[in-house]
Amino acid sequence: MFYRLGRFVVAYFEDLGKLTFLSLRFFRSIFSSYKLYQKVIHQVYMLGIQSLPITIITSVFIGMAFTLQIVREFEKFGANFMLGGIVGLAIWRELAPLLTGVAVSARIGAAIASELGTMRVTEQVDALKALSQDPVKYLVVPRILAVMIMMPLLVGVADAVGFMSGFFVGVPLANINPNAYFNSAITMLQPFDIVGGLIKALVFGFLIGLIACYQGLNAKAGAKGVGISTTRAVVNTIIAIFIVNFFLSYVLF
Repeated sequence: MFYRLGRFVVAYFEDLGKLTFLSLRFFRSIFSSYKLYQKVIHQVYMLGIQSLPITIITSVFIGMAFTLQIVREFEKFGANFMLGGIVGLAIWRELAPLLTGVAVSARIGAAIASELGTMRVTEQVDALKALSQDPVKYLVVPRILAVMIMMPLLVGVADAVGFMSGFFVGVPLANINPNAYFNSAITMLQPFDIVGGLIKALVFGFLIGLIACYQGLNAKAGAKGVGISTTRAVVNTIIAIFIVNFFLSYVLF
């Protein structure tokens, strides 16, 4: 038991150190003369634009479900006029960044890890090294930058869609004037509530891209190894998002 526990702890800190080293190489490679524009645009389309439907569907039903749960409680205290502000706070500060990050990590994290893992086991990464190409500059940097660019955009869409879905559900159920919904949001919310959520999205995008690329580049040989690396990428990314979200909420709000 102690032997397995020790192996787990050692492996955890080894992975953490390798992730830190990969992140340092990423930041160094951003400022290199390597041409990234076309690759980043391609990855933004492949990873970001195609994630828009799942983001919209997730935010619509999260906004409606959250509003449905709180509107009846507000009726007991005669606080229906505060509905818009509470929905806006919940969506913009927490629900939209967090759940968009989870949904995107499930799709994009798996896609990046499986793609790079396949390249790893088929020796395409080794071929890049043989051609004097840096795999971090060629494969990792465009993907992480693309996820960091598109995550705030997706969260912005989720903010608007989730808030409006709460409007369409909450106003009829709470029997309030539609203007009261928006007035409470204007009164209770500050611009940094939106900005803070976008900062969270940027950090989540970096984590998704970094962890997925790391797991893909360290995939073991064979189809089983690619599957294991893909699973680890999704699980580790979601865990990291929940942990980092707590500390960001504490610092930002």
